[in-house]
Amino acid sequence: MDMDFVADKGLVLLGCGKMGGAMLQGWLSGGLPAASVWVIDPQSSDWLKGTGVHINADDLPIAPGIVLIAVKPQMMGEALPTLKAMGNGPTLFISVAAGTPISAFEAALGDASPIIRAMPNTPAAVGRGITAIIGNGHASSEQMDLAEMLLRAVGQVVRLEDEDQMDAVTGVSGSGPAYVFHMIECLAKAGEAEGLTPELAMQLAQATVAGAGALAEEASETPAELRVNVTSPNGTTQAGLEVLMDEKKGLPHLIRRTVGAAASRSRELRNG
Repeated sequence: MDMDFVADKGLVLLGCGKMGGAMLQGWLSGGLPAASVWVIDPQSSDWLKGTGVHINADDLPIAPGIVLIAVKPQMMGEALPTLKAMGNGPTLFISVAAGTPISAFEAALGDASPIIRAMPNTPAAVGRGITAIIGNGHASSEQMDLAEMLLRAVGQVVRLEDEDQMDAVTGVSGSGPAYVFHMIECLAKAGEAEGLTPELAMQLAQATVAGAGALAEEASETPAELRVNVTSPNGTTQAGLEVLMDEKKGLPHLIRRTVGAAASRSRELRNG
């Protein structure tokens, strides 16, 4: 299966907010014909109207190749009934709705439906996201490959062995961008405390975090090796790291608690 399959069979996008819009932009840029896409979203943006896709049309495909569900979890109960007639057939359903388990889609759409649950993160909006996917027993290897191809439009894709791992994914990559944004805030505030203007401190903090992240992803060395490489004995970096790497009061303990809290909350929401 490839993009030609999607073009032939059609793709229905339920919800076209930031995440759905980023994906749609990636697909259209990758050659998916606008005429092969049906978008269901009551709040259509001017950008969406200019793409040429079908918007809130009554003539949805009876059995589209893909239905991608990108609505907020609280809107799920209202939105899913519009898709029920497509269930228990060949249509592949892919959900990027946080916190909604595969079992909820099986209950709403039919338990013979091929369903893939995906967890992207917000850097998908700039094509730098990472998405974890897991399929139910009816999702074939070809359909998993197809989902991975579609989701690569907004970044990297990894496959999970078990749906329960989504809680850990939520704690690390799903919620993780917010931790990094706060790190930038804190780094900038610390720069201000040392005499920098707020504007300069923020520019330095943003560029430093973005640059270090890009280097960590592209370098052949591990992050630990990169850290050692820039740490001169008894130098300024070592002085800072001695505070940051303190096992009891530093970052290791704090990040473990942070990710643990997010993953625990994810489990609570999943279990009701």
